[in-house]
Amino acid sequence: MSESQAGHATGAPRLSDHALEQIIGRLLQIGVLISALVVVAGGIALLIRYGGASADFRSFRSEPSELSTLGGIVRGAYRLDSHAIVQFGLVLLIATPIMRVALTLVAFWWQRDRLYVGITTFVLALLVYGLFWGHA
Repeated sequence: MSESQAGHATGAPRLSDHALEQIIGRLLQIGVLISALVVVAGGIALLIRYGGASADFRSFRSEPSELSTLGGIVRGAYRLDSHAIVQFGLVLLIATPIMRVALTLVAFWWQRDRLYVGITTFVLALLVYGLFWGHA
């Protein structure tokens, strides 16, 4: 009995490739929509608070150091800091394809496709490493 037939023999339901593509596509759409809404909300808050301020292009000031880490961005967004809210929306946008890879990993594991579980685990590990420990 082949491995795919064995999955059916144990009663494990299988998603068709089309159904899996639909779920992953919907995840990407929802992730992009949510991140866009968060960025727009933060942008509106920035305009309300700083819209009347004149721009000073003579010197460059980077973001505060607390907004350079994921924890700092989340804490700032929780405090409703408009700069942090915009950055949190961008983090959500970056996390969307990572969630796609994670969902694909679950689907391959559910379908007992060991080769693609291994490949997808490696890709997910690289993405997570780059997100948390990589340097720009």
